[in-house]
Amino acid sequence: MVDGKPKVLVVYRAAHADVSLPKGKVDPGETLPETAVREIREETALGVVLGAPLGTVEYTLPNGREKVVYYWSAEVNDHMLELARFVPNDEIASLEWLSLGSARKKLSYSHDVDVIDRFAARFTAGNARTFPIIAVRHGKAVDPGAWDGPDSTRPLMHRGTDQASGIAKGIAAYAPERIVSSTAVRCLSTVAPLSELTGIPVKATDAISQDSYEAGSSGVPEVVAKRLKRKVSAVLCSHGPVLPRIIAEIATRTETEADASLRRAASLDTGEFTVLHISLKHPKSGIVAVETHSFA
Repeated sequence: MVDGKPKVLVVYRAAHADVSLPKGKVDPGETLPETAVREIREETALGVVLGAPLGTVEYTLPNGREKVVYYWSAEVNDHMLELARFVPNDEIASLEWLSLGSARKKLSYSHDVDVIDRFAARFTAGNARTFPIIAVRHGKAVDPGAWDGPDSTRPLMHRGTDQASGIAKGIAAYAPERIVSSTAVRCLSTVAPLSELTGIPVKATDAISQDSYEAGSSGVPEVVAKRLKRKVSAVLCSHGPVLPRIIAEIATRTETEADASLRRAASLDTGEFTVLHISLKHPKSGIVAVETHSFA
C-alpha cells in the first residue's frame, strides 16, 4: 500500500520476453499453499503470508498441455521488503511494483489481468485484508474397533503422522497466531508438527472435542465467537462430526449463506484442512473465500 492505494508485484521473464504475475510448479508432496509461498520466495526473495485465494487461471500451453494456475492475494510488509535481496535469475530478470491500472496495461496476458481485476473488486469492497480461521480434521487414526482404550486416546496411524507432517507447511503459509485443538490424542498429534514448525504452542480444549459434542456439552459457539472477535489467524483441529458445527457457526456469525463450497468445507476427510477467509474490515459481510487442501 502506498498512500492508501495498493501496489502489485509483476515479474519480467527475459526468456519469454513477457511481464506476468509470480507463479511456479508444485513439488512432490507439497500442498498448494506451501508451493505458493515457496515459489514467491524463490523467484522474488520475498517472504509472504497468504491471504484469500483469487481463483484459478486455465490455459493451453504451446505443446497442447492444459495448465491450471492457482492465485492468492498476499501482503508484504516493510520489514519483509527490507530483508529481501532479489537477484536476477534464470527465470526472473527483474521485478516491478505497479498500481492496479499500470499492472493492467503492462501485463502480457489477459488471464493475469483477470486476476488483477478480481483483487481490485475485493479491494473496492473493503475485503482485501482478511484473517483466516483454519479448520483441520485430524489425521488417519487407529480404527475404533481395533483400540481397547477410550476413544480420545486413539493414536494416529503411520498415514496419519504423514498427513500431519505434510499439511504443516501448507497451514503455516497463512501464519497462524493461535493453534486450538481438541484434547483427543489424534488431534493433538495432528497439530504437533505445525506447532514445532511455527513455535506456537497448542491450546488443548474439550470445547471442540468429539466427546463433548456427543455429550451435548460442546463449546463450539464460544470458541468461534472468540476467534472472530480476536481477528487473528487461528487453527481449530477437531473431528469429523464436530467440524460441520464449527463451519456452520462461523457462517452464521459472519452472515454467510450456506452453499456447496461451505458444505464441502465442512465435510473434510482425515488430514484435510479448510481455510475460511474473513474480512478484517467487514467481518459480518460474509466469508470472503473458502479453500480446502490435503496432503497427497
